[in-house]
Amino acid sequence: MSITRWAAIGVSAVFALAACTSPSEPTPSYSPSGGTDAGQDAAVLASPGEPVELTNGLDSPWGLAFLPDGSALVSSRLSGEIRRLPAEGGEAELVGVVPDVETSAEGGLLGLATSPDFGTDRTVFAYVSASPTNRVVALRIGEDFESVTEERILLEGIETADRHHGGRLRIGPDGHLWIGTGDAFEPENAADEDSLNGKILRIALDGSIPEDNPSGTAIYSSGHRNVQGITFGPDGTVYASELGHRTWDEVNVLGAGLDYGWPESEGIAGDTGEPPIFTIHPDQASPSGLAYAEGSLWMGALGGQRLWQLPVDGAQAAGDPIEHFVGEYGRIRTVEVAPDGSLWIVTSNTDRATWGGTEPRTGDDRILRIELN
Repeated sequence: MSITRWAAIGVSAVFALAACTSPSEPTPSYSPSGGTDAGQDAAVLASPGEPVELTNGLDSPWGLAFLPDGSALVSSRLSGEIRRLPAEGGEAELVGVVPDVETSAEGGLLGLATSPDFGTDRTVFAYVSASPTNRVVALRIGEDFESVTEERILLEGIETADRHHGGRLRIGPDGHLWIGTGDAFEPENAADEDSLNGKILRIALDGSIPEDNPSGTAIYSSGHRNVQGITFGPDGTVYASELGHRTWDEVNVLGAGLDYGWPESEGIAGDTGEPPIFTIHPDQASPSGLAYAEGSLWMGALGGQRLWQLPVDGAQAAGDPIEHFVGEYGRIRTVEVAPDGSLWIVTSNTDRATWGGTEPRTGDDRILRIELN
């Protein structure tokens, strides 16, 4: 067993959350190390206020990306549509349809990310499920927000499948585009250095490979099962949320060139790869979008139908996982920090993917705004 994974198991503190954990299930856990104050008083943490609905009636929303004026674009996985939601909320109006999107059980139009120069280049990046492979593209949004045009393909060759597409995009503080991919339901892809699947990828905004990528390719890290969230702390720490198999979903701190163990390891169980800083049972999580705000990671849960708050201190966990809004809004697909510091969360109840599904509520799907107190 690797030294790092043994260390994580040896110091891991496990906390039962009585409201959501049955005696037969593994309990949510974190793995403090290096002097982290694991007994941090939860009272010092930010807490979420009551969610305020910004819009409703969305069909299979997936990605969310803010524009310079505070409005946001939201993608529809199944229709390939991109809609624009005003900063103050209201009707999400159709901008256009991304061409050549192919849907499957989990595929379609997935993550979005806004160019830092959107005011001049009108560019938004999108993760698109397609044939013969999935791809990341640069889209141009019309000046009047009434058109979407695919301008160029930045990256292709990501194997497609019915499930495990990954699909989350994030522009990092380094100015590069970070991409989470799934293993295309072929676990061996995650460990294959020639495959872009089951990886965190990192490319420049023109599609070129950054000189400091550890592999000389788009691959930044490997050994991931199905990455659904990527975010950055104020010190540049990179975090990713990942769907596990049957026992452990993971939140990892990413390092250049590191292997995170799949398929040989899952969560803290196994003998290869870097250990996660948080593990939660899939019934309580099935994690999706991930954001950082006010000293915590905020992670949406699909099957778990809740918002998780995960206190962190740089590369270390800093307290118990805290659950919010359990079952109140159904599946939570995406979590983003708005320009004003609030959280926007996107529900995922109209999506016809059946994994951890729930019947849509009246008004689904919706985007909610949450003030952090």
